[in-house]
Amino acid sequence: MAALSSFRRIGIGRKQLDLFRGWSRMSGVVRLGALLAVLLLNAAAMLGAQTPLDGVWQGYDGEWRHTSSQLIALAEATPAEKFAWRPAPGVRSTSEVYMHIVDANFYLLSITGPKMPADMTDNMEKTVTSKEDVIRWLKRSFEAVKQAHLKETPQDLARKVHIEDRDSTVDWMYLRIIIHANEHMGQLVAYARMTGVVPPWSK
Repeated sequence: MAALSSFRRIGIGRKQLDLFRGWSRMSGVVRLGALLAVLLLNAAAMLGAQTPLDGVWQGYDGEWRHTSSQLIALAEATPAEKFAWRPAPGVRSTSEVYMHIVDANFYLLSITGPKMPADMTDNMEKTVTSKEDVIRWLKRSFEAVKQAHLKETPQDLARKVHIEDRDSTVDWMYLRIIIHANEHMGQLVAYARMTGVVPPWSK
């Protein structure tokens, strides 16, 4: 048991340990090669487990990549029939929450300069409901924010803009975009859990 405990510390379980025991009659070189192969596989698995942190602590562009990838992954993991689900009458459905994010991304971005998409119509929260269409618009809005922010200079970000009843800056508009997306990601995670969908990054 002590030996098994030691192996577990480096990511090797009972099944893998049994394989090592079965290799006891192999030559030393073959055994060494097999051991290295298993260790490399474990290292690859550990690196794969770290990918959910991609973009975290890497500035706005990294954080936006992180937020975007999580929302897309959650949407893709949600069965098509669950996009019409809503927790109660009068509350946004799953598809409506996603399309609300899309609308906010494009609208808030338009305050900084880029125009709203010509093919974006009123009330798309209600009219775009299929999983395929929602994900297509979601990806498009994320990419629009990403590309626009990559082009901004420090001077651009400091530029004054006006929204609703107050003055703001381009930088603060981008901040509002990412905060808004994360706010509704929390809502969508709750929706997912309530309908039996496990967020891919928490598996």
